[in-house]
Amino acid sequence: MTPPLTGKTAIVTGAASGVGLATARRFAEAGARVVMAGTDEAQLKAEAEQLTEDGAEVQVFSADLREKLAVANLIASATDAFDRIDILVNASRTVMSADPLDAETDIFEPLMQQNVIAPLRLSQAVARKMIKQCPDAKDGECIGSIVNITSIAAERTLPSLMSYSVACAAVDQLTRALAVSLAGHGIRVNAVALGSVLSTSLKDALSTHEDLHDQVRDVTPLGRIGEPVEAAEAALFLASPQASFVTGQILAVDGGRTLLDPLDGPAY
Repeated sequence: MTPPLTGKTAIVTGAASGVGLATARRFAEAGARVVMAGTDEAQLKAEAEQLTEDGAEVQVFSADLREKLAVANLIASATDAFDRIDILVNASRTVMSADPLDAETDIFEPLMQQNVIAPLRLSQAVARKMIKQCPDAKDGECIGSIVNITSIAAERTLPSLMSYSVACAAVDQLTRALAVSLAGHGIRVNAVALGSVLSTSLKDALSTHEDLHDQVRDVTPLGRIGEPVEAAEAALFLASPQASFVTGQILAVDGGRTLLDPLDGPAY
């Protein structure tokens, strides 16, 4: 059977670690040519080298995608390497907490820049590229897919995560709005909402809070913490032809936490 992403080119941001890296690996296994984007150039190159040894076609791009020029350069780099862009996965995220009444700790603007504005700009640029490269697309034909990585924090009320939760809610609405705006062009836009998944942020938290693992497990109906590849599988489904009639959806990968998560449960 032909791998589902054969012949497709995918850009994956945040691809040096965590869910972004798992997604880049899974997409490569599924036949895609992958542009791994992030800020840790050394780690990106090390991971890309391993994928190349396994037979994947991989390109590395290291830059701060909050900069407009970096977005333009990423599009140019992907096009130079693989001629086209078919899939974008916005997996780069930053998680920060703070007292919402502390005026001296301003994390709201940095989180919005990293988690909302940067993915929006990149999505807009990639969508323009997708439309330009498919001038003869027929009505109803899918020419591209965008998948955002967000969090179940968008629907939770945790004061210490107020800024992050607002940013995630913005990504959810961005997903829905772009899905409607781009549907006529044949571009699908969906999101994967993480909860109880061993992302980079959760891994860091587990290393400093010894009771957190049990706390997360206890509020997760499936009774465990999910692996990054399980989120990557959801992203693969949403990006693949198997989801050809799916757009504007937020798919929770959380082991069931959103079904009964208490308000005072852990943040991850």
